[in-house]
Amino acid sequence: VQLQASGGGLVQAGGSLRLPCVVSGGTFSRNAMGWFRQAPGKERAFVAGIGWSGSSTLYADSVKGRFTISRDNAKNTVYLQMNSLKPEDTAVYYCAAGKTYSSLSSSPAVYAYWGQGTQVTVSS
Repeated sequence: VQLQASGGGLVQAGGSLRLPCVVSGGTFSRNAMGWFRQAPGKERAFVAGIGWSGSSTLYADSVKGRFTISRDNAKNTVYLQMNSLKPEDTAVYYCAAGKTYSSLSSSPAVYAYWGQGTQVTVSS
């Protein structure tokens, strides 16, 4: 299973970005998907997750109401829409896929496959 995240860049505070992550080589429609981020000097942290059916989502408190995770199973793609960005959102963002029919979770241990990361920088 391979994951390719993109869409990162430099944006001013208050701006928006959408990160797509394309998954290949697996059974995408049966995998819970997640987004994590890692800021310099900090551990990787959960941002958002979506169940394999798309009917359930989970968010970190720090992004609730600003970020939205969604998936298009026909395109094997999961998205992270980020609005009202803040400088503290600056990090490398990683998409991750759980094993087939795995439960939605905020724990990185549940996710078996990881993308290479895309840099998001929010200027003040």
